[in-house]
Amino acid sequence: MKTKLLALAVPLLLTGAAPAPAAQAEPAQTSEGTFKTWRDGAKAVTYDTMAVPVGARARVTVVKTEGGVRVSLLATGLKPGRAYGAHLHTSECGKDPAAAGPHYQQRLDPAARPGKPSVDPAYANPANEVWLDFVANANGVGRVRATQAWNFHETRPPWSLVLHAEHTHTTPGEAGTAGARLACLTRDDED
Repeated sequence: MKTKLLALAVPLLLTGAAPAPAAQAEPAQTSEGTFKTWRDGAKAVTYDTMAVPVGARARVTVVKTEGGVRVSLLATGLKPGRAYGAHLHTSECGKDPAAAGPHYQQRLDPAARPGKPSVDPAYANPANEVWLDFVANANGVGRVRATQAWNFHETRPPWSLVLHAEHTHTTPGEAGTAGARLACLTRDDED
């Protein structure tokens, strides 16, 4: 079987200013850093430095084969023992955590629309999306891999990885949700 490593290997640097207080209605403060690769020049944004401390790093690797895709995440410098959710998203990261858009779905939920992401377990599930939930070990390291029997759509590939505050929920009405967006990294426009 022929395997192609896409240049989506991403050491990412997540740095940032302190988040806005929870009681404030304004968007969280953000800080931007740069990755060395998920292509050179890709950008990272940290929304919550309490959950994703300054200096946290990650590497996302996507391996495309004739039969599917394998996505691996290695994150370091995180809070030891803390649960995180992580998913591939449809848009680039931005100062507003919502900028990354909804989760990448292989089969699109017809009921989902901008501002109303899919929460139907028939679509928001680990077989139709890329879920990378993990618990950081005692050293603040998380490793996780998702393997899919499909490849990304050429015309609508994922553009970012978002680190979330919780493991991903699976019940109807909240399927696919994983709490606040803590950090985001954008891939370059090249495959």
